[in-house]
Amino acid sequence: MSATQEHRSLLGRRTVVAAVGAAGAAAALTACGGGSDDKGGSDAVEQPGSGGEQQGGGAVLAATADIPEGGGKVFAQQKVVVTQPKPGEFKAFSSTCTHQGCAVKDVSAGTITCPCHNSTFDAATGSPTGGPATQPLPAREITVEGDSIRLA
Repeated sequence: MSATQEHRSLLGRRTVVAAVGAAGAAAALTACGGGSDDKGGSDAVEQPGSGGEQQGGGAVLAATADIPEGGGKVFAQQKVVVTQPKPGEFKAFSSTCTHQGCAVKDVSAGTITCPCHNSTFDAATGSPTGGPATQPLPAREITVEGDSIRLA
């Protein structure tokens, strides 16, 4: 093999190794929620049902009847999770996990869960209750007017 052929062979192998490494990094980002087309998760993720009409303080997120007692709903577009820890008591938090920025996907039995690394948060306070997250979910301001919950 001539020196030129050997040089081309090495360059070809480097290109393949670099391409494989880039593909692996992209797969890792997607697995950790870094992808922008995250369509997975539970069916607790909701978009505003009424187009987010404005009245009073802000966009209508949901009717109070849509937020289950002891559970909640994630509103992906607004990056907020609304919970009802006790009957008639509604809380809202950022839906961005404080561990690595994934979107939380499920709220049930008083717990908000992030699917990326299984961090869990208290649905009444946003405080971490398990997993790698150590910081609480930041509170978001909502108003309850009649049977409507609005993002303030």
